[in-house]
Amino acid sequence: MNHQSVTAAMEAIVLYPSPGIGHLISMVELGKLILTHHPSFSIIILTTTASFNTGSTAPYLHHVSSTTPSITFHHLPTIPLNPSSFPSMEAITFELLRLNNPHVRHSLLSLSSTTTTIAAFIIDLFCTPALPLGSEFSIPTYYFFTSGAGCLDCFLYLPSIHQNLTKSFKDLKRDLHFPNLPPIPASDVPKPMLDRSSGEYDCFIDFFTHMPKSDGIIVNTFESLEPKAVEAISDGLCVPNGSTPPVFCIGPLIASDKGRGSGGNTEECLTWLDSQPSRSVVFLCFGSLGLFTAEQLKEIAMGLERSGQRFLWVVRAPPTKTEVLLAGQDPDLDSLLPGGFLDRTKERGLVVKSWAPQVAVLKHDSVGGFVTHCGWNSVLEAVCAGVPMVAWPLYAEQRLNRVLLVQEMKLALWMNESEDGFVTADEVEKRISELMDSEKGKAVKDRVKAASEGAREAMSEGGSSRVALAKLVESWKRS
Repeated sequence: MNHQSVTAAMEAIVLYPSPGIGHLISMVELGKLILTHHPSFSIIILTTTASFNTGSTAPYLHHVSSTTPSITFHHLPTIPLNPSSFPSMEAITFELLRLNNPHVRHSLLSLSSTTTTIAAFIIDLFCTPALPLGSEFSIPTYYFFTSGAGCLDCFLYLPSIHQNLTKSFKDLKRDLHFPNLPPIPASDVPKPMLDRSSGEYDCFIDFFTHMPKSDGIIVNTFESLEPKAVEAISDGLCVPNGSTPPVFCIGPLIASDKGRGSGGNTEECLTWLDSQPSRSVVFLCFGSLGLFTAEQLKEIAMGLERSGQRFLWVVRAPPTKTEVLLAGQDPDLDSLLPGGFLDRTKERGLVVKSWAPQVAVLKHDSVGGFVTHCGWNSVLEAVCAGVPMVAWPLYAEQRLNRVLLVQEMKLALWMNESEDGFVTADEVEKRISELMDSEKGKAVKDRVKAASEGAREAMSEGGSSRVALAKLVESWKRS
């Protein structure tokens, strides 16, 4: 722990994210938001070392510690688990966080027994095993939901669907219906939930059942982006057989690129973008865990080349058999991409290895489109920058996000894939051209621009997200 003294007068908010840089960054941004508007609090973040490679968080943690001294990190003891003995990344994460509970309990106990008063305990969805600890220590306990309100609507309602079904979602050839949302294909639920007999399915249903038992749910979204979903949750439609706790939409929380990734890539990307015409470049980037096979990378390259569009593309090395969760090495572009591709496209394209400063790239005037895996952080970054999207989901809740982005919010175009998830060069070419050069693409651009204005309003004085944050803090003071 960074042992900075916490004065007796200062109340602490304890945040507990699940492992992985995306969840950690969201929690840090929540901490910063609280401190910006309510500096009398201190923030303590419990961090977990994953038993699998999620990329190094050390540079990022160091950056936060040095720039925001009111945020301290309490590193929980490492729990050794063998990734190869688990069927999925979710399964190992659930087990890790279940085994973490005694360490979390010890941390809360030691913090409570010092001069620190814990005003609230805020946990990630995956950290549901820690929910009873809040009651044990009489600390108001909240969820921080790092995806959007539409996804929260689905997750809160899934236990009701579970009770009325006997089949697995993978065997259900029909749409699912959620309050106030467009129909969602059963095959679009998160992959670990497709098989009803799996342990991951049981864990998720258990988590979704426990969420309403918290003191409140904090969501990284803003009301005007997802009004129907927010209304359905607030009206209690998503938990028909129980009560729904207060929901606080306090977003969009957007992290900067500082303290992350490679500085060289930052300079290269932004300098190259400076030389491109306004809104002419399509940006392709698929998150920290978004990996493609070598075959799929070649199809993307062919589609990009045929489209004739300017592009900035972040390429990661394909997964290897020994390291399926995250490829750590830099890709060998010459062997992965079609022969001569880099030379033929060098006047209008830039391929960078492994990482790009996504927030800065999306904000750049030259960027006019974004091909994304539909991770919620990336969606919000695009919305705030006013950049329209092509939705190409890869894992987690991203297929749900695609349905909502394309059909409900109408901020993205749908990337069509085959049943095994493969996308052809023709489809890449078609969607990118449609986004950048068609009336349909222009309509999406106009809506994203309006959503971007909505984001600014929500976070400004008197805006919906600022009001929600004030209500949230007020609820801690009453506890």
